[in-house]
Amino acid sequence: MPKIKTRRCAAKRFSVTGTGKFRRRKQNLRHILTKKSAKRKMRLGQSVIVDATNVSAVKRMCPYL
Repeated sequence: MPKIKTRRCAAKRFSVTGTGKFRRRKQNLRHILTKKSAKRKMRLGQSVIVDATNVSAVKRMCPYL
């Protein structure tokens, strides 16, 4: 059986925690930051765990992550 290629775009966006869960960054922190509150920007800077509905898709894109 041949090796599965990793989608490089996904490998750069996701990382694995010590317990095997996938970590991702939040959106909306690239531009138009003046209208966003400091509290909102601080929360957007933190990473979160990938939702359970998307875990299978991430595993398919990054089989060796």
